[in-house]
Amino acid sequence: MRKMININRNWLFWKDTADVYADSNPTKIDLPHTWNAVDGQDGGNDYFRGSCLYKKTVKKSDLPQADEYYLEIRGANSSADAYVNGKHLCHHDGGYSTWRVNFTEVLADENEIAIVVDNSPNETVYPQFADFTFYGGLYRDVNIIAVAKTHFDLDYFGGSGIAITPVVDGKNAVVDVEVWVKDLGENDEIAYTVYEKNGDEVAKITTKDTKVSFTIENVHLWHGRKDPYLYLAKVEIVRAGEVIDNVSTRFGCRSFVIDPDKGFILNGEEYPLRGVSRHQDRWGIGNALLPEHHKEDMDFIMEVGATTIRLAHYQHDQYFYDLCDEVGMVVWAEIPYISKHLTGGRANTISQMKELITQNYNHASIVVWGLSNEITMNGEGDPDLISNHEELNALVHEMDKTRLTTVACVSMCSMDAKYLQIPDVVSYNHYFGWYGGNTSMNGPWFDEFHAKHPNIPIGCSEYGCEALNWHTSTPKQGDYTEEYQAYYHEELIKQLFTRKYLWATHVWNMFDFGADSRAEGGETGQNHKGLMTFDRKYKKDSFYAYKAWLSDEPFVHLCGKRYVDRVEDTTKITVYSNQPEVELFVNGVSLGKKTAEDHFFYFDVPNVGESTLVAKAGELTDESKLRKVDEMNPDYVLKEKGAVLNWFDVEMPKGRYSLNDTFEDILKTFRGKMWAIGLGLSIKKKMKANKKSGGNAPSVGDAMDMKAVMKMIGGFTVLRMTSMMGMLNVAITKEELLKMNKKLNEIRKPKGVK
Repeated sequence: MRKMININRNWLFWKDTADVYADSNPTKIDLPHTWNAVDGQDGGNDYFRGSCLYKKTVKKSDLPQADEYYLEIRGANSSADAYVNGKHLCHHDGGYSTWRVNFTEVLADENEIAIVVDNSPNETVYPQFADFTFYGGLYRDVNIIAVAKTHFDLDYFGGSGIAITPVVDGKNAVVDVEVWVKDLGENDEIAYTVYEKNGDEVAKITTKDTKVSFTIENVHLWHGRKDPYLYLAKVEIVRAGEVIDNVSTRFGCRSFVIDPDKGFILNGEEYPLRGVSRHQDRWGIGNALLPEHHKEDMDFIMEVGATTIRLAHYQHDQYFYDLCDEVGMVVWAEIPYISKHLTGGRANTISQMKELITQNYNHASIVVWGLSNEITMNGEGDPDLISNHEELNALVHEMDKTRLTTVACVSMCSMDAKYLQIPDVVSYNHYFGWYGGNTSMNGPWFDEFHAKHPNIPIGCSEYGCEALNWHTSTPKQGDYTEEYQAYYHEELIKQLFTRKYLWATHVWNMFDFGADSRAEGGETGQNHKGLMTFDRKYKKDSFYAYKAWLSDEPFVHLCGKRYVDRVEDTTKITVYSNQPEVELFVNGVSLGKKTAEDHFFYFDVPNVGESTLVAKAGELTDESKLRKVDEMNPDYVLKEKGAVLNWFDVEMPKGRYSLNDTFEDILKTFRGKMWAIGLGLSIKKKMKANKKSGGNAPSVGDAMDMKAVMKMIGGFTVLRMTSMMGMLNVAITKEELLKMNKKLNEIRKPKGVK
């Protein structure tokens, strides 16, 4: 019988070396581990990317007796080399999947295991360009698996050696089971058994065949969050009555259709997919998560009421996929083919897709395999990019006949892009109302796509806006306040959730996450679009906007708990609830009851002295404080940490343009257009210089839909746009900004432009 021995404890770690013979000044660590837990989250885009060494000694006497021994690495980002007793055994490219190596031939009484992990920039292993930190390290479990010579295959793309394919047929399900076995003996048999969730045996077949088929009569369907029922399949290799090896996996029986008009249909029932995306990192921990972190993340996602998760932008921990199966989440799983097509990276997209599918084939929760994300940032017409997608799409359908393929398109990608014709379904990443444009543009854009391509199922794979602990009663796009984020999501919920044809919508993101190149919102090194903070300690108001629409758990939530001090005499107070009626009390006095079909309740509240607010919905209550002040609390006002220039430092002569004006307004004048052209040429020059010097940021290609690009950037102020150039490794100095502002001050605004 196989035995798995976890070897996470007591490793030695050397930073910035690939020398497997290093023996001085190591750091003692336990796995999981990343070397970028701090510098990958503090901003500056300067986190260490290179090679690091992990070593551990294992005694043979501490291992169970077996014919063969495998080293199993469940996550080493992003490339790794494995050595045992100085012998190089394996190289692996791809930081998010399981891989194994047989080290039986070099096994000794004492065994030094050395793993060199490397997250250096390169042109062949994805991801290389993306808006998140590529944490280096052995950040998941490392195990030794001891098996008999005859065993279920451990070598094929990190899989378990068993694949379950259930197909629902009326009230029954036909379940095909296939296994891969090494060195099966002439007299060996394979025993297949299927169990109910309670342990009762459904059926059993003993044969020499590696493929069998069961029929489960009156099958209990896996039906998302409503009923995530799972069966168990157990397979054993039996020799003369003795079990030589065994594998088992849970599986669910379900059918689904993605209809271009009706959206997602599960087991014949319309089942709207409204949910979130998730990254696998945390504040101060990076990607080296423990099971309790994954479980807590799932609990929060369940609380918000989501029915779907997009697991971006790579393969996640097996434990999290297991949780998705157990709770009934419908999952989009994808590889990190992202942002920039690498001409030397095709082989890596193929190998990562094979690993993703092989290792996750049995998860009932997964319904689509994601081919790529925002891959057309450098242009959508590249023949090699299109060919790469065609090969990936064919591979997926060859490996998995039961699921569909999808892509997440960058907003500026043309609706008629050739590569959109390749996958089965399509989704777009749109940020109208945050990255330019306005919130009202989102729904109509999807209506236009749906009318133009009525046979292509369309979804929204990303949308969101950033919020930190900044506050205002007059929220505006780009202010990073919790109030604007709440307004943005109220508007997007009403637009997206009422369009049944959208096959899935995924908020970007459930949690704030590490993006070391970011310098926005006053806290560098993070993307703050989460419905919750990076440390999972605070649920932003927008969290409850989704809970009001999606959750059946009765609740009432008073918004603005972190926004106590207010200057206005009458202030707007928002309450979110999934109950039909809400009553608001100020110091015990009722302001009346309100109903709201959209679950968003608004009250005008007199702001005098200090007040205690209580929202009531039936027996449910929530409380917050309010205090009248003469001047805005400076703690609520955005201060860009390390900003080259803050908005309040900008000279703004009356009737003249400045860095605080939007491109949309500046382009209304001829001189403004000329100035913008000059700015574009200057930035392009900086990006070219950055590329020559080895910079690693993607550029926006000429082949994009420039009309869409202009829609996006039109709502940006010049200062906000230039502050975001850091994500492209383009530095703009204070002197350059002041010079830009001086030029803008010379341009008179036309009448009607404030």
